[in-house]
Amino acid sequence: MPAVTVHGLRQAEAALGAAGPRGVLLLSGRGAAGHAGAGWFLALVGLAAARHRSVRHAAALDCADAGGVALAALRAGARILVLERACPAFSAVAAAADEAGATVLPERPPSLDLAGFDARRRRDGAALRAWLATEAPQACATPPAS
Repeated sequence: MPAVTVHGLRQAEAALGAAGPRGVLLLSGRGAAGHAGAGWFLALVGLAAARHRSVRHAAALDCADAGGVALAALRAGARILVLERACPAFSAVAAAADEAGATVLPERPPSLDLAGFDARRRRDGAALRAWLATEAPQACATPPAS
C-alpha cells in the first residue's frame, strides 16, 4: 500500500479520507518515536482510523537509529517500525519484533510527506489523491506545494 508521512491528526485523516481500495500506510516523521513517542503516534492513528473505519490502513513508526526507542515502541504496541539497518541493535530489535508479530523495516519506504499539507488547497488534495492512486510507490516523493 502507498505510504504517506503524517505529522498530525489532520494529515492522517486526510490520508485516510483520500485512500483508495489499496489503503494507505501512515508513516510517522523521521525519528518521531524518539521525540514524540510511540503513544502519541498510536493514539493519532487510532483516532484518525476511528473516524474512517472502513479504510484499509497500517501505521509505521520511525525510530531512526535508536534501538532502545524501537524496543519501547514494540512494548507500547507498535507493529511496524522503521529502524535504520546501521543501528547496532538492529538484529536484536528485529528478533524481538518477530517474536511479537511485528515488522522492522531497515529503511523508510517511499512516501508523500504531508508537511505543509493544507486540505483547503486543491493542488495539495490532488497531489495526495494522485500519490495514493499510483500503482507502485514512486522512488522519489516530493511534498505538496506550500
